[in-house]
Order: sequence, then C-alpha cells, then structure tokens
Amino acid sequence: MEKMKQRICVIGAGPSGIAAIKNIRDKGLAVQAYDFNHDVGGNWIFSENASHSSVFETTHIISSKTLSQYEDFPFPEGVADYPSHTELRDYFQSYAKHFDLYSSIQFNTLVKHCHRQGEDRWEVTIEREGKETKEVFTDLVVCNGHHWLPKHPTYPGNFTGTYLHSHEFKKAAPFADKKVLVIGGGNSACDVAVETSRISTKTSISWRRGYRILPKFLMGKPSDVFASSMTFLPIAMRNFLAGILVKLTTGSNELYGLPKVEHKFGATHPTVNSELLYKIRHGNVNPKGEISHFEGKTVYFKDGSAESFDVIIACTGFVLAHPFFDKEFLNYSEGPVPLYLKMFHPNYANLFFIGMFQPLGCIWPGAEQQSKLAALALTGEWERPSNIEQLCAREVSHPHMKQIATSRHTITVDFHKFIRDIKRQIKNIRSIKKVA
Repeated sequence: MEKMKQRICVIGAGPSGIAAIKNIRDKGLAVQAYDFNHDVGGNWIFSENASHSSVFETTHIISSKTLSQYEDFPFPEGVADYPSHTELRDYFQSYAKHFDLYSSIQFNTLVKHCHRQGEDRWEVTIEREGKETKEVFTDLVVCNGHHWLPKHPTYPGNFTGTYLHSHEFKKAAPFADKKVLVIGGGNSACDVAVETSRISTKTSISWRRGYRILPKFLMGKPSDVFASSMTFLPIAMRNFLAGILVKLTTGSNELYGLPKVEHKFGATHPTVNSELLYKIRHGNVNPKGEISHFEGKTVYFKDGSAESFDVIIACTGFVLAHPFFDKEFLNYSEGPVPLYLKMFHPNYANLFFIGMFQPLGCIWPGAEQQSKLAALALTGEWERPSNIEQLCAREVSHPHMKQIATSRHTITVDFHKFIRDIKRQIKNIRSIKKVA
C-alpha cells in the first residue's frame, strides 16, 4: 500500500476537540474535524430541546475559572468565578475564532464508523444531511466526550409517573406543583434537586450511599483554588486533610438526614454544591435512602418507607461510549481503560484520545496538555515509550487514588498530578525508549 500523506481526523469540536485542532494545526499538520453540533462548544451549547448537551438553564461549572481555562487562552475579564453555560459557550467559540479553527471543522456531521486499514490508515464513515461518505486518514484523534449517553438505573417494578434522565432536564418550570424524586448524589443530582425545590410541591433526593458535599468557596476563595495550595503534599495526605476540612465546614451527613459517608475522601468524586445542605435544613429538599422497587407512582425504599411521586429524575451519570468503533475492536463502557496518560493506546500508534479522563477538577486544562503532547507525537518529536503496554497496565493497577469499583471511576485522575505528568513528557521531546 502506497504511503499516504499525513492527514488527521478529529472527532468532536467540544472543549477537548478544539484544543486538539488548535495544537495539531500549530505543528503545520492537516486536520479535518467533524462535529454533530452546529457550532463549537459540545456539552456547553445549551438547548431547551433534547440534544447532545446535558446542561440546563441554570448550570454553572463546578470548577473555578482560575483552574478551568486554557493555558493559551485565559478567560476574559469579568467572567464569574464559576462561569455559566452561556459564558463557557462564548469562551469556547471565542477560542475557535481567535485561532481560526472553523475552517477545519465540518458541523452537523455524524461520525458513523471508524475502521482501521492496515497499520497506517483509518477509513472514517460520516453522515451529513442523510448522506454517507467515506474519508481516509492517517491518524485518528477521539474527542467525543463522555457526558452525553445517559446511564439509567434499574429497579424492580414499573413507575407510571413521568420519568426522565438528567440529560433531558432543561429547566425547573415543568415541575411546578409536582412531587419530584431525584435519584443520585453527584453534581447534577444536587443541582436538579435544588432547582426543582424552588417550585415543586415537594422535592426528595434518594442516595444509595453517602456522598461528600463540598462548598464552592472556602475562606472566600473557590474551593479548588484553596485546595491547590496543598499540591506540594502527597495525594493521600491532601485527601486526608481535605476530608477533615470538609467535615469541619459542613459537619457529618447524618446531621442532614443523609447516609453516612463510609469511604475515604477521594474514593468517589466529591460533589461541589453550596445550596443542597441549606435546602435540606430549610425543609425544601427531603433526603431519602436507597430505592427498593416501584408500584405505579409509589416508590418503596429499602428502609421500609414508601411515598408517591409525580416525577422521577435519574441523575445517574453517563456511559463511556464510542459508537463509531466496533465493540470487538474497542469498548470502554465497562471495566478498565488501559491507556497511557489516558490518551495513548498500547497497540495502535495512530489512535489518540483527548479529554477522556475525569479529574477532581476541570477536564479542559488537561485536555489542552494532552493535545500538545499528541501534536508532538504526530510530528515524531515525541516517541511512544517502548514499554507502553506495561505503562498502560500500570495506570489501571496504580491509579492516582483508589476509588470504589464502579464504571464511573475508571478514568479518574488527580488534576494537578495529571497535568504535571503530561508536561514532563512535553518537555522531553527527544526520543523516549522506555519510561520508568
């Protein structure tokens, strides 16, 4: 097969995708990106209709602007400490305009299938306006995000009221004068419970285990900015001190009628919300335990209680999905994700993942650094370690922090350590034969 001139396909033009396009183009490489949306921004393009986006009308990011901006493109003056979805959409679109990325992106285009041809080519099937076409590339950069395919809970029985996933929740108004049950203890669940409690007849929230609730501000600073002052400490020590600080700030969950936290700080993703505990203590949100089963509109809980609800909103996370790959080829929806630096596949040198990690912080700064390293790998300035298979396996067996065994925790990284590790590789652009 005749050698093909290097041509890179980027899947997705969300926050990670535009960072990939920008940094790969900075190396003078040819890039073609595809995105299902009509503009850049991915999850942060709010729509009142069902769409790719999971944000709703009052969504604000849970990491501060200080630790959520691109190194190459700081937030403009006047942006809130915790920017809204509107501010974020404008920020990403300004980034794309500033670096002239639009010429490399084809919007309203669905990537249907990616097939590896030999060692150095990818056949990519795309669909636009109902018509399928195929393109061939030398390299594939996957930036399709991991907050778009809802993960639904399953319980015995049938609920006959209104059921929806948080992905479909766009505003609180439709739930006025309704009895609402929110399932989950993550950031979306707490936000949805707070928002619906403003206008519902009653809002309850069901937790199957205890979650830590972190305030958005500590000593007048955004919580992540305050915590970053402890990055000189080992991760385990940082988490230990953070756990003590949170308990001193908010008290134990039992004081709010919530399940006791049984795990160490860092064993699950902490929830950042300054209103839920306030709403609970003011009687606006009612804590409930784990669900047992449904009968009509009645929800039975494992503590023996039962209650009727008009609406259930399941805030139960998302599936890590790559529908354009055959599952026999690659499937990270369950089980470990053995990628070096969460981006390099052990066997396929022309396949890259950008933004497919979950930091205790914001994804985009790490995705930007991944993009810079991917660009160096594509030009040959950085060479894959000869022991990359062992490095991939080690990332699974030695994660930054030990978390409970759920599909939600397969791609967790420590924000600061992750960025440091990638920057260390960026600085060393000589050929690397083996990494310790």
